Amino acid sequence: MTDPRPGTPTMSILASHPPADDEVRHLNRELSWLQFDERVLALAEDPTLPLLERAKFLAIFAANLDEFYQVRVAGLKEQVAAGVTGSGADGMPPSEQLRVIAEMATALSRRAAALFGDELVPALRQAGIRFLDVDDLDAADRRHLAQVFDDQIFPVLTPLAVDPAHPFPYLSNLSLNLAVIVQDHEHGEQRFARIKVPPLLPRFVALPDGERFVPLEQLIASQLGRLFAGLEVVEHHVFRVTRNADFEIEEDEADDLLLAIESELTRRRFGSLVRLEVEPGMSEAVQRLLLRELEITPAEMIALPGPLDLSGLDTLYALDRPDLKHPTLASVTQPRLAAATGGEHPDLFAALREGDVLVQHPYDSFTTSVRAFLEAAATDPQVLAIKITLYRTSGRDSPISRALLDAAEAGKQVVALVELKARFDEEANIAWARALEEAGVHVAYGVVGLKTHTKICLVVRQEGDRVRRYAHIGTGNYNDRTARIYEDLGLLTADPDIGADLSDLFNVLTGYSRQAEYRKLIVAPATYRQRMLELIEREAQAEDGHVVAKMNSLVDSRIIEALYAASQAGTRIDLIVRGVCCLRPEVPGMSDNVRVRSIVGRFLEHSRIFRFGSADRGLDYVIGSGDWMPRNLDRRVEALVPIEDPALQERLEEILQTCLDDDRLAWRLRPDSAWERVAPAAGVDTHEVLQQRARSRLR
Repeated sequence: MTDPRPGTPTMSILASHPPADDEVRHLNRELSWLQFDERVLALAEDPTLPLLERAKFLAIFAANLDEFYQVRVAGLKEQVAAGVTGSGADGMPPSEQLRVIAEMATALSRRAAALFGDELVPALRQAGIRFLDVDDLDAADRRHLAQVFDDQIFPVLTPLAVDPAHPFPYLSNLSLNLAVIVQDHEHGEQRFARIKVPPLLPRFVALPDGERFVPLEQLIASQLGRLFAGLEVVEHHVFRVTRNADFEIEEDEADDLLLAIESELTRRRFGSLVRLEVEPGMSEAVQRLLLRELEITPAEMIALPGPLDLSGLDTLYALDRPDLKHPTLASVTQPRLAAATGGEHPDLFAALREGDVLVQHPYDSFTTSVRAFLEAAATDPQVLAIKITLYRTSGRDSPISRALLDAAEAGKQVVALVELKARFDEEANIAWARALEEAGVHVAYGVVGLKTHTKICLVVRQEGDRVRRYAHIGTGNYNDRTARIYEDLGLLTADPDIGADLSDLFNVLTGYSRQAEYRKLIVAPATYRQRMLELIEREAQAEDGHVVAKMNSLVDSRIIEALYAASQAGTRIDLIVRGVCCLRPEVPGMSDNVRVRSIVGRFLEHSRIFRFGSADRGLDYVIGSGDWMPRNLDRRVEALVPIEDPALQERLEEILQTCLDDDRLAWRLRPDSAWERVAPAAGVDTHEVLQQRARSRLR
């Protein structure tokens, strides 16, 4: 793939793996995940993007693939080990899925390696950023690296021998390792040793000029004589392992959820192995040893040109090279919020009493909207309480964290629902929960058996002789860092019904309430699925039925079947699905009227918007935190809110229509399950258009 934009639209790798027959109604979830990662890889392959942006997307591709193996492949392997032979909705049994996944993932990984070595490295070299082998360095650079090795690396290395007295060492998840064969001339024996490349050190070691880099494992390999004094290093090879990192907590059997999750985090490092990556030059003898000791098959091993673990390329983005990046996005402050937060007597709460505010990050500033809302609540003497859900944060030093701590220190009642089971953020959330508790915040962990995924904040304020509620309901996390790169929506409101609903929902999350009905909110698992099915059915019965939905993933079979039925009734259905999509669009007699596209570009499309109706009958708009997946509909606490203000509805319509008009970032899902780039026509780039419109609102 050389230029993914002009000419014939680029086709996805799954074009060679169409559904088994025309009767298959649902596409395979795991293969659809790989297709999304391929769309990310296509960004790294796009020569029209700045170089460091391409390197960043290559790092994201690699990290996504790691997660896919840790979670999805691991789950399939567990099914095979348990003797599961039945097929999924697409008719493919677990063993066949693993075979196809291995073929696809290998092809994608080799594409990524070739992209790095054949395109990005030469292009970066021309821009002054060079990846070098130790053998290519002059004496001064070698002395510098030797000093770095002595000061920072040698003290933390631990070579582990393998012999009758030393069993094969345990290899931790995602660890990069050196397999070393040494010769003892005194006894004439060759021995095996393993060295773990320290994961906390930079993946690529910078030389003094800051723009030349050497892979960390090469630096270690160049100093092996220091580690095996008196022995001859016969050969050395780099390899990497990936393990099962998914786990389930039986909450009703755990006396202490926090301790139970800490225990499972320890177990995660010892999960079963699901992938072995090696460099092509590894000798057959070392390969056989690794396969035997790790108890895996050759099918679970993949040989890739080095360097392994391209996720480490994300560190390059910190280089001060604005010429190799997108121009910095200047987020704007909406005029009403600017008036409310500026001047001598700012009053954000007065602005919300005048009407709702809809913000879209990163085009609308997170700092002057969500952060300002929480900071105003923390310092306002009339605010009595703040209640918030925290799923993924930017850590204990984030402005959201500081606002909550300031509020607690000011004597306000602060309640934080911290989701300890947010995958791969469990450890950070445990530390954060403890810090909040120490500061006097009331910390809760949610409802047994459900993951709290909703993004809600409630502020209770004394105003004269009455108490008024103010709220924020979002599609994204309370994370100031990801708010700069994730596209998300948030509603700031003083609507009394929404405030009352949030009070009821927090009582469900922190107490024993079993409330199942709400005034305006749509809540999972209580009402979300049923309300979506009702709205789809309503459109199916209308002559001018139309459904437009934007989400991250579409997997749920009942929702998909409802969409098929609506399509057959003549309803137009436009779906914007960034990631996994199990619905087959445009299949005659099944989904003739369904169109599916994906927007993949500079910002991660993360918002969920659902639109039902027509201009003649009226339109319903809903935003919130939940995708159309079984986990969001049935096993998570989600909150979605209707957008009723006509001006805000116009903004949502603008967002949806821009996504549907996009012909630069958009991909189309074909009936045969392959994705292809939308052919360029008008030159609509969703991210550029929405950024321009955010700026135009200032005028």
